[in-house]
Amino acid sequence: MWIADQWKDYEVLDCSDGEKLERWGSFILRRPDPQVIWNTKKDDKWRKSNAIYHRSSKGGGEWEFFDLPEQWSITYKDLTFQLKPFRFKHTGLFPEQAVNWDWFSELIRSADRKIRVLNLFAYTGGATISAAAAGASVTHVDAAKGMVGWAKENAASSGLSDAPIRWLTDDCLKFVEREIRRGNRYDAIIMDPPSYGRGPKGEIWKLEDQVYHLICRSSELLSDRPLFFLVNSYTTGLQPAVLTYMISTALKRFGGHVVSGEIGLPVSSTGLILPCGASGRWSAS
Repeated sequence: MWIADQWKDYEVLDCSDGEKLERWGSFILRRPDPQVIWNTKKDDKWRKSNAIYHRSSKGGGEWEFFDLPEQWSITYKDLTFQLKPFRFKHTGLFPEQAVNWDWFSELIRSADRKIRVLNLFAYTGGATISAAAAGASVTHVDAAKGMVGWAKENAASSGLSDAPIRWLTDDCLKFVEREIRRGNRYDAIIMDPPSYGRGPKGEIWKLEDQVYHLICRSSELLSDRPLFFLVNSYTTGLQPAVLTYMISTALKRFGGHVVSGEIGLPVSSTGLILPCGASGRWSAS
């Protein structure tokens, strides 16, 4: 398992009975987590949260705020992220992805050339600004205009307003198809596709039905000297071995090697690791 254990401004304090208790900077949030199927004692720290997200039996849910600003920021190393609790329990950041940011940032810094990165389903730009901070030029693509705007805020907060980042609101698969026709190429590709979603014109995305096709088509955008290819999954049925198989077959012509595994976050109260999805990593060497 790859563990995101370099955070100073974030930690999982505890997890029990379908919830996790997290510290985001100086604020404590209680949020649902479907992987937390154990039921251990919730001590006093659980009663000191600044906000709780309550799930509805009809789907979705809502926040209950006690003492929380509309927006605040946290840092990871030299990067700064703006946080805003919004629908579907999210804050605008997936902290477990920091372990991937560190991995590919080192590859970018160690490369003997300028690296062009394509970030698909790029959300609020954690991977985008990490790659840009490491020296890459990045094309950031997400179907939600609001998420692209939020990513720009994160870039500005991290001192990267003038970094070579191309911001695009677009359907990711359609963008890939157009880039193939245009003959554009990238040295690295990152994709963090949702389990289920809709594009800007109502297009339905279901991960299991479309991800392999997307990986194969995206691989056609790789340059003659690709550096890395990263696929993240939060879908329970998409295990690391499945990621390895898909990436290995789609990128077979490039050689290199693929390693896939779970990613996780340390839980400070127990010393255990909370699983947070999986990642498949291809690298040239």
